[in-house]
Amino acid sequence: MATTDTADFGDIEALRQHLRDGQVLPAHPLALTEARRLDERYQRALTRYYVAAGAGGMAVGVHTTQFAIREAQHGLYRPVLELAAETADAMLRESPRPFLKVAGLMGKTAQAVAEAELARSLGYHCGLLSLGAWRDAENAQILTHCRTVAETIPLFGFYLQPAVGGRLLSYDFWREFVQIPNVVAIKIAPFNRYQTLDVVRAVADADRSGIALYTGNDDNIVLDLLTKFPFKTRYGGRVYIEGGLLGQWAVWTQQAVKLLAKIREEREIYNMSREMLPLAVKVTDANSAIFDASNLFAGCLPGIHEVLRRQGLMRGVWCLEEKERLSPGQSAEIDRVLDAYPHLTDDAFVAQHRDAWLSG
Repeated sequence: MATTDTADFGDIEALRQHLRDGQVLPAHPLALTEARRLDERYQRALTRYYVAAGAGGMAVGVHTTQFAIREAQHGLYRPVLELAAETADAMLRESPRPFLKVAGLMGKTAQAVAEAELARSLGYHCGLLSLGAWRDAENAQILTHCRTVAETIPLFGFYLQPAVGGRLLSYDFWREFVQIPNVVAIKIAPFNRYQTLDVVRAVADADRSGIALYTGNDDNIVLDLLTKFPFKTRYGGRVYIEGGLLGQWAVWTQQAVKLLAKIREEREIYNMSREMLPLAVKVTDANSAIFDASNLFAGCLPGIHEVLRRQGLMRGVWCLEEKERLSPGQSAEIDRVLDAYPHLTDDAFVAQHRDAWLSG
């Protein structure tokens, strides 16, 4: 039987409501020393940054945290999840508010269930389930896997683009996936309009209004959030993407919180200001530099690290895999977007609080 234990949210409906309210959920990076060991001081500082910036939660153990934390030679999956949860909880005890902790889950069923059990024991509320290990499987096999994992922890579905470890998933798959009782949300991140619409239409056709849609399409953040999709539920309702769980929101998080609030306000009054379409382009252009789109995302993780390094929230851009480094010309591209769009950054906010986040 699927669990309904969601820790400080009280029950699964409170968790669903938090997600439907629309949240900024940064995908938590991994701070390392030059020797590629966990840098606990800077890792804590990043978590404190996300809480202080007003994020509605965070995702840990996901692609941005580096899938390699699970490898035996690193053994970082539990320490990283534990450190993030402890740090966030300590801040929230001083200033209580709802804050969602999402744990990345991956692998075949035994591994994913074990990760889900660990995440629950550490106070995580749901699991973002990567299906990269099921590249050649039939839908029925994958759905059985999802149902099994959902018996341990509420699920945040995940459509991850193939370029960074995901696989293609059809409308038919998502139409069945949303019938799993313990599914609370889906992160849509195929970086593809057709595949994005498959998920949105599946949720609308299934009429699962309790499932919140979140963008993971870092190349289309603003338009995903602004769009009133034309797919009607059986009661005539329309579907929106409510928030984002994004690697892009691992940087400039305070501005992301302001952006989402503005978008949701404009949706409420059914009035899109003229600045929104140009802003959508600016955010995508900034992401293209940070994620290294011109090199098929080869420098995605180091690009995120580089922005945080420049803000003083990381010591360097090191990744567990030595081959993951900034691409030639990527630093200059980041210079370009910083010069072009300074209003997208939260440098002043970080500079004001950084020393406090790094202390203790």
